[in-house]
Amino acid sequence: MDEIRSMLNTTGRDHSDSFSSDATQSTGSRAVLRHRLNQLLTCVDDMDAEKELQEKMSQSLDNAFSACVMRANKLRKKRFRLHLVTWNVATADPPDDLSSLLHLDSVDKPDLYVLGLQEVYAAPLRFVSDTVYDDPWSRHLMSILAPLQYMKVTSVRMQGLVLVIFSKLEHVPFIKDIQATYTRTGIYHYWGNKGAVSVRLSFYGHMLCFLNCHLAAHMQYAKERMDEFEYIMDSQKFESQTAPRIVDHRVVFWLGDLNFRIQDHDMHFIRSCIKNHDYSLLWSKDQLTMMKKEEEILREFEEGPLEFPPTYKFDVNSENYDSSGKKRKPAWTDRILWRVRLEASPEEKDRKDDSQDPERTRQIEEEAHPLKVTQELYTSNMKYGVSDHKPVVSVFNLQLKKMYETPLVQLRPEGEWSADMDALVVYTQLQPFPSSSWDWIGLYRVGFTSVSDYITYSWVKDDEVSSNKEAVQIYVNKEEIPVRGGDCVLCFYSSALNCIIGISEPFKVRESRVAIEEGLLTDKLKDLDLAVAAEDAGGRAVKDSACSAM
Repeated sequence: MDEIRSMLNTTGRDHSDSFSSDATQSTGSRAVLRHRLNQLLTCVDDMDAEKELQEKMSQSLDNAFSACVMRANKLRKKRFRLHLVTWNVATADPPDDLSSLLHLDSVDKPDLYVLGLQEVYAAPLRFVSDTVYDDPWSRHLMSILAPLQYMKVTSVRMQGLVLVIFSKLEHVPFIKDIQATYTRTGIYHYWGNKGAVSVRLSFYGHMLCFLNCHLAAHMQYAKERMDEFEYIMDSQKFESQTAPRIVDHRVVFWLGDLNFRIQDHDMHFIRSCIKNHDYSLLWSKDQLTMMKKEEEILREFEEGPLEFPPTYKFDVNSENYDSSGKKRKPAWTDRILWRVRLEASPEEKDRKDDSQDPERTRQIEEEAHPLKVTQELYTSNMKYGVSDHKPVVSVFNLQLKKMYETPLVQLRPEGEWSADMDALVVYTQLQPFPSSSWDWIGLYRVGFTSVSDYITYSWVKDDEVSSNKEAVQIYVNKEEIPVRGGDCVLCFYSSALNCIIGISEPFKVRESRVAIEEGLLTDKLKDLDLAVAAEDAGGRAVKDSACSAM
């Protein structure tokens, strides 16, 4: 009985603050509840040994305890907003104004942006350039989102297929285990004009996967599209014990130019339905909807209602459907779907040995950290005309209980920083993580675009000055600090985890007093900074290869 009493008392202390925010739980009612619990414990102490009565009492206590846990989990869940875009850009360069596509005027700002592009211009010269530098679309997106405190977390490209993910800066230290892969389904699975690129990552401990596909074109190739999708799902693998395949992830978002068409209906009927906004009359002949009846893997994916005009095929720079000689029938080729992995059955759970099986360990963790996905918006954007496709946007709410809320490291600048003196970084390891001689700390300007957009860096192992149980000091050469100063942050990059695991608060780097006293003009200061950047280019290339998935 003492054990039960202790458990109930602890539960009351742990959750009393959370319950106090509920208007239906006044201080008086909680006091009455605690009094009744004490009465119950007294009755339990005096209860006879009748087995049936004990079982009923145990069941009642289990139900009460489950209600408390469910309520506490609900209160501790956080909502995150995901903004997904798919767009076949038909080799066009990005338009200057993407504010409508990204919903920049929205009051509720996304926590993550995920953009899947198809047919990004991939002529040989441009493609070689884009393998060294970001493609024009990614660069343009970074220039828009970085000033809004978003960072490009990662991107992956296979010829014209691009998948790029941005995060609010506050979430970056909690995005880990980032991996990217691709699958070619073009000519004999050798050519990458069709296929898929994907990124998987851990978001506050929950494994998410984003899959961007461009499947076979033309009305008659619905079966080939299905074969390509199954091949992609079977062939893509990640280095992970708990989620080596796409289907193993907690949530999968599937987007892209899937190329499924509207069959059987003639052109006149389809255009009449579109003109009258009678989209539901076309749903039954949408090939993807039809194939869901036959393919189990498709039934596992959810999709919102297609209550927007078909997004293909348009005359460029217009809202008119194809007026060329081919007059292709409109279709919902561009789609966004999602899949939440089903929980294991009781029989499957019983067959697992908790202490040895990684899958069962994952199941236990996920049961303790529930997750829910809801779609808030699913629509097309008719404003953009650079392509014969219109972009499709979907906004999701991801409600989850964080598996951890503390970053792996905490870091800060030591003392005043300027190009007049060597500087120190102090970091503290808050949680265990696999260290590497390739770990480094980067100095970034506030509003930086990606992990490779640093001013300078120091190797954690090579540039260590001193360490103790509480903190480690890292040396930064004054020659690497910008003479003009500015608002900066420090980021700790883990090579083993392939991500940033700690970000400092913004701090001021002072303008060089020596430069001012020597009368260096602003233009000369700019030239000096550019020269330092040029000297660092070789080291930057090495660093970028070490974090290529970013």
